[in-house]
Amino acid sequence: MDTFERVKSESLTDEEVVNRVRAGETALYEVIMRRYNQRLYRVARAILHNDAEAEDVMQDAYVRAYTHLGQFAARSPFSSWLTRIAVNEALARRRSTKQHQEVDVSEFDGEISMQDLYKSPDPEQNASSAQVREFLEQAVLDLPEQYRTVIMLRDIEELSTAETADALDLTVENVKIRLHRGHGMIRDWLFERIGAKAKEAFPFMGIRCDRVVQTVFSRLADYPASDSQVH
Repeated sequence: MDTFERVKSESLTDEEVVNRVRAGETALYEVIMRRYNQRLYRVARAILHNDAEAEDVMQDAYVRAYTHLGQFAARSPFSSWLTRIAVNEALARRRSTKQHQEVDVSEFDGEISMQDLYKSPDPEQNASSAQVREFLEQAVLDLPEQYRTVIMLRDIEELSTAETADALDLTVENVKIRLHRGHGMIRDWLFERIGAKAKEAFPFMGIRCDRVVQTVFSRLADYPASDSQVH
């Protein structure tokens, strides 16, 4: 899709894009990918702690979503449906590689080691913008996974509590509890001092964004267009 067509398509809602892709305008799927590359990267990165694996999960999620577009019933926002697919793909990959152990919320005492944070300079007085981003990324990535994914979606992606619950298949109350505990772990002062800088953390753009789009379309070439359509 050329730049002009892409810009023109930016005004379409997710549902409009999906309907047109189902109708055969497969090139429009690029709009979906570029719209959600950042979010899917962040949530996959939060679960897997690995850039390359997060990128692989993104590609798998986009392919799975495309081949199951006919099953999207719009009972929840498309963004939540897509995010949930990425979360499930990341969790499946993590289980298969046994990278992390699941932490039981009911047994977690709310404490986390802040040793590395205390070694860092005060983000308000001494750090450059790049240092602030690095500081925030490390603080968030040090959290146990169930808190990390909630904070990534709620605080950094700025989803509402209900949207976060929908995307992670949690209750609203559970999201609130995890968010509260996660904030406590990385200390409220960290978020108070960084504020708007949070949006600069966990970037996914430029050449990596282009690479995901190109790779997904290459993989989708193996699927007939009808696979994504409603029958």
